[in-house]
Amino acid sequence: MQKKWWKEGVAYQIYVRSFKDSNGDGIGDLRGIIEKLDYIKSLGVDMIYLNPINKSPNEDNGYDISDFEDIMIEFGDLEDFDELLSGIHQRNMRLIMDMVINHSSDEHPWFIEAIKSKENKYRDYYIWSKGKDNKPPNNWGSFFGGSAWELDENTGEYYLHIFSKKQPDLNWTNKELRQDMKNMLKYWVGKGVDGFRMDAINHLAKDMRFPDGEVKDGALYGDFIPYVQNLPEVHDYLKELKRDVFTDSHVVIGETGGINYENAHVYTGVDNKELDFTFHFDLHSVGKGENPWERVDIDLIKDIKEKMTGWATRDEKEGWCPVFYSNHDTTRTVSRLGDDKKYHKLSAKMLATLQLTHKGTPFIYYGDEIGMTNADDFKLEDYRDASIFTRYSEFVLSGIVSHENYIKGLNLTSRDNSRTPMQWNAKENAGFTDSNPWIKVNSNYQEVNVEKQEKDCDSILNFYKKLIALRKEELTLVYGTFEEIDKENPSIYAYLRILEDKKILIVCNFFGRDAQLMLSEEAFLSNFKLEVCNYENGEDNLQIVNEKIINLRPYESRVYISER
Repeated sequence: MQKKWWKEGVAYQIYVRSFKDSNGDGIGDLRGIIEKLDYIKSLGVDMIYLNPINKSPNEDNGYDISDFEDIMIEFGDLEDFDELLSGIHQRNMRLIMDMVINHSSDEHPWFIEAIKSKENKYRDYYIWSKGKDNKPPNNWGSFFGGSAWELDENTGEYYLHIFSKKQPDLNWTNKELRQDMKNMLKYWVGKGVDGFRMDAINHLAKDMRFPDGEVKDGALYGDFIPYVQNLPEVHDYLKELKRDVFTDSHVVIGETGGINYENAHVYTGVDNKELDFTFHFDLHSVGKGENPWERVDIDLIKDIKEKMTGWATRDEKEGWCPVFYSNHDTTRTVSRLGDDKKYHKLSAKMLATLQLTHKGTPFIYYGDEIGMTNADDFKLEDYRDASIFTRYSEFVLSGIVSHENYIKGLNLTSRDNSRTPMQWNAKENAGFTDSNPWIKVNSNYQEVNVEKQEKDCDSILNFYKKLIALRKEELTLVYGTFEEIDKENPSIYAYLRILEDKKILIVCNFFGRDAQLMLSEEAFLSNFKLEVCNYENGEDNLQIVNEKIINLRPYESRVYISER
């Protein structure tokens, strides 16, 4: 067992644009976070993970960087960053930055130079092709819709962009580019940054032969993913970064689509010296129907247990893992995995129980600690995600999908649901800003907000604090082994965490109906005491005494602790 600060800590992810506006422009900023550092510390978390804060024209909300060593104007400046980092460290917390090194903005000086001529030094910092017969070199689509190729009229060649056309992909085969990237990361390390989450990291290598992708189900473009994701050369680039930039005191995390618990070791294997752990997408699509405007029932065994248990029971030599439900690219946790109406509080607490007692490093997405929900009354004009409007043209204006169903789909699946402003209080704009916010505040902010929940001892917020404190007290919840109980139970997720002489039993009813759990022999023979329950009167049953069956109410969760 190799102990690390990032294994024992709890992380708090902040989408800066939506957290707290300090200067009245309707956009969250670094000084807003500085104002709320004591609140963040009060949660009990140990590290703050910020979505991109680098200078950007914001075609993709900061994931299109125009200066890797400066701060986005809307967020502040480098002095604000230094004050923020100092404030974080003074409170014994650490900072993880989100860094985008797969692509840049088309407004980055490198790209501005690259399009001047084919002979320019920076031309080879990007990926170019002459195309064929006045068309792109292949049929690849992009993640944001449309072709992955854009014609540069000045030089008559196409450049590759697997995201927006304003996000040209960088050419990692170029040694000078790689050195510039390493120097940039060293710049932030020198400032005292404790770790990085690398966006789209497994896309750094591309198949430069540019073969056509398979066209599926009448799609307009070919499947490009096999040619831009998880290619062998990626590992060489990551090893180089790990060796030349980072030390053992840093944490290096990669966002890796197409990776699951069975193959993540190719990036996170301890002997590989690439990534410390990866952000996967296992829970992103849970509950989604065949059509985006349809929600289907969750299959607890297939959708949740199989995946979460799979990550928790890997050999430690295969690497560590995060435990998270939502981030800036998903929807709100309680809306997707719980019940944000009838059982809002109970289901949010149940999900918190599962996250903070599971094996791995918990990453709490801002607002989850108060049970923020999807913005299910948004209209088309209320959304801000660039991809929404590209796809609206492709699907609605072309007659494939109705406007009504498209909006229903956005209400359920748009990532803008997880980007609405933090709900601080019941005042105008939820206390996020004194002016018009960059994106609408969720209409339920008067009921769901920090100020109200801080005063309620039974709130979701105070439940999170209690569980975080318990995780810090009980290293069994960090380094303990993981043993699932009653695996085929379709309603309850239950497991033991065991470390030396300590055992902790966690039971979570995942649905809004009564359910029963059959205990394993090891759990049944132990003298457990109930430590945490998400029902106000949960402590009525303090111990398991000669009972092999536990009855749970809708969305009930319990944490039992035993000395053996």
